[in-house]
Amino acid sequence: MAVRTYQDELKFIHRDDNVRFTIEKGFVPNMRVPGKFFVNDALRELVFDELEQHSKSKGIGGFLPAVKQIANVASLPGIVGYSLGMPDIHSGYGFSIGNVAAFDMADPESVVSPGGVGFDINCGVRLIRTNLSEKDVAPLKEQLAQSLFDHIPVGVGSQGVIPTSKKDLDDALEMGIDWSMREGYAWAEDKEHCEEFGRMLSADPSKVSARAKKRGLPQLGTLGAGNHYAEVQVVDEIYDKFAASKMGIDRTGQVVIFVHSGSRGLGHQVATDALLSMEKAMVSQKITLNDRQLACARINSKEGQEYLAAMAAAANYAWVNRQSMTFLVRQAFAKAFNSTPDDLDMHVIYDVSHNIAKVEEHLVNGQVKQLLVHRKGSTRAFPPHHPLIPVDYQFTGQPVLIGGTMGTCSYVLTGTEKGMLETFGSTCHGAGRAMSRNKSRRSLTHTEVIEDLKSKGISIRVASPKLLMEEAPDSYKDVTAVVDTCHAAGISKKTCKLRPIAVIKG
Repeated sequence: MAVRTYQDELKFIHRDDNVRFTIEKGFVPNMRVPGKFFVNDALRELVFDELEQHSKSKGIGGFLPAVKQIANVASLPGIVGYSLGMPDIHSGYGFSIGNVAAFDMADPESVVSPGGVGFDINCGVRLIRTNLSEKDVAPLKEQLAQSLFDHIPVGVGSQGVIPTSKKDLDDALEMGIDWSMREGYAWAEDKEHCEEFGRMLSADPSKVSARAKKRGLPQLGTLGAGNHYAEVQVVDEIYDKFAASKMGIDRTGQVVIFVHSGSRGLGHQVATDALLSMEKAMVSQKITLNDRQLACARINSKEGQEYLAAMAAAANYAWVNRQSMTFLVRQAFAKAFNSTPDDLDMHVIYDVSHNIAKVEEHLVNGQVKQLLVHRKGSTRAFPPHHPLIPVDYQFTGQPVLIGGTMGTCSYVLTGTEKGMLETFGSTCHGAGRAMSRNKSRRSLTHTEVIEDLKSKGISIRVASPKLLMEEAPDSYKDVTAVVDTCHAAGISKKTCKLRPIAVIKG
C-alpha cells in the first residue's frame, strides 16, 4: 500500500478543542471506530513529528507512529467507542504506549490482544506516606538512600530476598496480595488501597508456563531495571486539600515513597507465550489484521481465556512484588529512624496498574455494557462514588499515581466522572518517552546525568550507570505537560505534586 504524503495524512486528523484530536475512519484500512488522542500544544509537536518522519521515510523501518497504531487498534474486532491515546502516548509493540481500547464482551467477534497490555504485565506504581518532613530526612538522606539500595534488590537479573518455593510462587500467582498478608509481608489495610484489592480472582497459575515460573521464582520482591525505580519524595504543592487530606497528605514538605515496578521476567514470558499461541489461533479463527504485532484471539476462545487467566496470575505476581518491596521499604525506614513502620505512619496511599486488561462495566451509547478494557501505559481513574474504589476515596475519586522521570516531579491525581464517560475511566501513566533508549545513550553521558541530579539535591543509587543515560529526564516528555493535558481535558484532576530527594534504580 502506498504511503500518503504528510499533508494527505493530516486530512484525516481533526482538532476538536485545545487538547482533543480525532482520527477519522479511513486513516488506515478497516477502522471500525474513530481514534481519539489528547495532547496540548506543548506535546502536539512530538506526536505529529513522528507521523511526518514516517511519511518521509515512506513507512520503512522502526515502529509505526503512535497515531497509526491508535488507528490500527480501531480496526480490531469488537472494539467500541474510540481507540484512545493518552497525552504520554508513544510508539510501542502493536498498541502504542498510552493506548486504551475496550471490547464488547457480548460480541462473539471481540478479541483480547497481549499487545494491548504489554510485556510487563501490571507494571504499576505504589505510593506510601510517612509522617516525616523533609527536614527530618535531610541529615540522613545519603544513609537512607544507601539503606533502600541495600534492602531492595535492583537491576537486570536481580534476585529477591523474600524466600519463595515453587509452591509459594503458585500460591502468590493465585492469591496476589492475600499471599503477602498470609506470609506477614502486608498490613490488612494495604489490600484495601490496591486496584482490584491486589488480587485478580480470574488468575489460574496452571496457565502460566514452566519457563515463566522459572523466570519469576527468584525475582519476587525485586525492582528490576529499565524505567523502574523507588524514590523518596516530598510533597511540593497541594492543589486539592480535601482530596489530599483523605490520602493522609496534610502539608508540603511531607515525605512519601514512590515504588514503580511490575511482573519482571514472569510477565514478559506470559506475554511472549501468548503472542506465539495467538499468531497460530488467528489462522483458525480467520482474524486478519493491519499489523501482525496486534496478534489476538477471540475473548471466548481457548487461547483468549488461557491468556486472560495467565495475565491475571502475572498481575497478582506484580502486586506481591510491590508489596514485598513495601515491606522492605518499611524495614529500611524503621532502621534509619530507629522507629517502627507503624509509628512512622507508613500506610499505602494507593497502588495502581498501568499495563492490564480487565472486565469492567461502562456506558456505551447510553447502555451499560461489560467490556474488556485494555490499558497499556494508561492508568485506571474511576470517579467518586464508584463501587470498586475504597471507602476512604468515595468522595474524592480513585487516587491516580503519575510517575515522572528520574529527577523530575511526580503527581497524584483523582478520577472524574467525565473520564469515566469519555475514556472508560482512564488517564495517563507518566511522562512517556520522547527519545529512544539508543538515542539517549548516544546523546548523554552518565556523569552528566549524575551531576545534574546532584545539582538538584537528589541522592542517587544505581546498579548500572548505562541505565542513567536511558532514563535521564531529557529522554522523556514533560510530565507536567502530560498531567496538565489530562486536567484540562477533565479526564482526571490534579491533587498534589511530588518532588524527589532520593532515587534508587536498577
